Amino acid sequence: MINKRTFQIWYLVAMAISVQAQKSHSGTVSVNGKMMGFKTVNIENRKNGAPILVFESGLGGGTFDPVLPFLPPDIASFQYERNGIGQSEPDSTIISDSRLVERLHSLLSALAIKPPYLLVGHSIGGPYIRLFASKYPEEVCGLVFSDPTDFMLSDEEDENAKRNSGSGTGYRQLSSIIMKTMSNNTEFADGTRADAARALSALSKGYFSEYRDLPRLDRNIGATVIISYNKHIERPDEEMNEKLKLGINFKPWWKEYDDLRILHYADLIKDSDGSKMLLLPKYSHGIYYQDPERVAKLISERYNACLKK
Repeated sequence: MINKRTFQIWYLVAMAISVQAQKSHSGTVSVNGKMMGFKTVNIENRKNGAPILVFESGLGGGTFDPVLPFLPPDIASFQYERNGIGQSEPDSTIISDSRLVERLHSLLSALAIKPPYLLVGHSIGGPYIRLFASKYPEEVCGLVFSDPTDFMLSDEEDENAKRNSGSGTGYRQLSSIIMKTMSNNTEFADGTRADAARALSALSKGYFSEYRDLPRLDRNIGATVIISYNKHIERPDEEMNEKLKLGINFKPWWKEYDDLRILHYADLIKDSDGSKMLLLPKYSHGIYYQDPERVAKLISERYNACLKK
């Protein structure tokens, strides 16, 4: 019988071989006079007319590499670093979410990576891919939201949820506090701080104000929404709550806001053919790190749905 330790070693070796087998390429390219870092995987295997995965990270950047070994080798993918993160040069002209999305589109064009695009967005990357789909609907075949930020939360809903949970701080206010804290914390990388500062600047004009009058999601753009809820309350959250005297009662607070987020995303996808929502109780915010195989399976399903169009 194979013991647990031996199995873990075999598993890690298998994953390492899988990653090495993938044909990846990392580099930089000039877009609007600024160098931007990117990474493609299996792009040589992309068939004519097949989708390519375009990943959009959460606040401060990040990588979707944990998911890649679980994807079929014929699926091509693209990751990039937003301006100011990693090898991508800062750009003071990227002051809104719209310009961020337009820069991604220009980057794809500069690299001659043609649509259709299957966009995968985590956390605040969720709103970004939604905005991309509204600007370039004919180029997008599908969306995958990984525990996305609720950009549809209204001021009235926010106040009601704060009051119903007996808390002193609402989600919208907390979002700004987190962004401000990240942008001022010298322990974070410069790129992370810059990304948080840009996001905070966009919020200062109103909570996701650029998203208020977006048209309905095109019915031909199928979407998969993955939401974690009833999360375990992490010690750093409790420490922040105590240090900043936010007065958040986390369990009822998260219940109020998760219920709203589920309703909002259900409404977002209700007219889109073949869309689905998966609720994962007690999962962490970093779903694709916690369960990359499950996320990869959901991405593959959405990819196959794109192929059938």
